Amino acid sequence: MAESFGADPERYDRVRPSYPAPMVDAILADVPGHDVLDVGCGTGIAARLFRDAQCRVTGVEPDARMADFVRRQGFDVDVARFEEWERAGRDFDLLASGTTWHWIDPPVGALRAAEALRPRGVFAAFWNVHHPPQPLAEAFNAAYGRIAQGSPFARHGGDWHMRILNRTARGLTDAGAFDTPRVRRYPWEQTYTREQWLEVVPTFGGHDLLDADQVDELMDGLGSAIDSAGGSFTMSYETLLITATRV
Repeated sequence: MAESFGADPERYDRVRPSYPAPMVDAILADVPGHDVLDVGCGTGIAARLFRDAQCRVTGVEPDARMADFVRRQGFDVDVARFEEWERAGRDFDLLASGTTWHWIDPPVGALRAAEALRPRGVFAAFWNVHHPPQPLAEAFNAAYGRIAQGSPFARHGGDWHMRILNRTARGLTDAGAFDTPRVRRYPWEQTYTREQWLEVVPTFGGHDLLDADQVDELMDGLGSAIDSAGGSFTMSYETLLITATRV
């Protein structure tokens, strides 16, 4: 599933949501310098935010297709799984991971993060959680239930992400190299037309496991639900952030 995101990096970069500026400002307020390691940098959505804030960003990305896309934007990127990444004597003031840390083994990742960070450096992992309006969420769930029964794609809300946050916090605590992890939340909204949301859907991990007929049926079902809601809707997002400081 993790290897599916690089199939169409241009589309992924174009349609996937970014992250709220107040979150970036809050992270950087605690960072002692300007060197950032972006773990699982993807297409550079988070990396660009930190570069715009005058940081020097190095990426680590296991998918060579994604890495090529980010390099074309002027970033240095190492192609590797973070658990196997060669630090080569480099260290950083911030380790950032946008919608990626759940792919990394928590205990190993926390230890590798501690190795990569300078004293008082900051670990920051964050995820966007989307909450459709309740009637539309129910219609989306029904569409997934008809086409891919038991699919995790239908789960809207923060339960899954809270489990990830808890696993991440345990890994950081067990590493013995960080202060107490802190969780913060940043709500925001984005309006989508039918066409815009149907472009986003295939970029969620695992949809490539459905066959072509299932995808077509799913898109018809989701599209009909949005049509019934008036052709567009406002998605409520909540960006969840967990940070810890290297001691």
